[in-house]
Amino acid sequence: MTDDTSTSPAPRTGPAPRTGPAPRTGPLAGPTPPTARLQRWEIVAVFAVSLGASGLYALVSFIGSVTAKQSLSKQTATLNGSLAPGRPLLDLTMQLLNITLSLAPVFLVFYLLARAGERPSSIGLDARQPVRDLARGAVLAAVIGGSGLGLYLIAYHVGVELNVVAENLPDIWWRIPVLLLSAAQNATVEEVIVVGYLLSRLDRLGVRPSRAVALSAVIRGSYHLYQGVGAFLGNAVMGLIFGVLYRRWGRVTPLIIAHFLIDAVTFVGYALLAGHVSWLPKP
Repeated sequence: MTDDTSTSPAPRTGPAPRTGPAPRTGPLAGPTPPTARLQRWEIVAVFAVSLGASGLYALVSFIGSVTAKQSLSKQTATLNGSLAPGRPLLDLTMQLLNITLSLAPVFLVFYLLARAGERPSSIGLDARQPVRDLARGAVLAAVIGGSGLGLYLIAYHVGVELNVVAENLPDIWWRIPVLLLSAAQNATVEEVIVVGYLLSRLDRLGVRPSRAVALSAVIRGSYHLYQGVGAFLGNAVMGLIFGVLYRRWGRVTPLIIAHFLIDAVTFVGYALLAGHVSWLPKP
């Protein structure tokens, strides 16, 4: 008789076999940084769906105003108008929807920052310095706001500025809250995109800081051109100042506060004073 021998394979020893693709190690472990070409395309894409598109519309609108039979000072540009005249509840709904959807490019920027491993705090958007940010924003708003009003009045009377109607909403309970929300939306979109995002991305591309600030300022002026030459120049100067201060502070939060205060005082002040003071153009 022969001995009974086992024909089953010997048990495996050592590490268990892999059932999926091997994980990346070494230099390929993290996300690959985008090329300079892709970074340029990213900037173009962000502005194509936000303030860049607004700049093109503003340019066409300005050309239409210049070529019209009326002088610029006889034409109006309404910043906050009714979206459903005679229907207050529908008007309120559309106002809130418009403000909310206008913030979409900001969420796009936050997403792009997250993809690059960054947070909003990387452009100085956080609440770590509330007192300092508020103080800086308030002082900046007082200086820029006062100078801007003077420049607007001069440009209007010279004839290179439209009659800017800051608001033309129905006199109803939600009028002031909607104007404040509109001011907050304007401030957030413009400062996050045209200052924090753009300057941080141009830094990565190696653009000279002075050129980057100048480009940011020109873009800011461009989407205000529908109001007239004075608005373009005034906002471009504001952009230069904001760009320089962002370089110095590394924070976009005080710029948002300043911009909000400027717009809030403009919108609400116009609602309360238009037609009651002689120095303010009548709507």
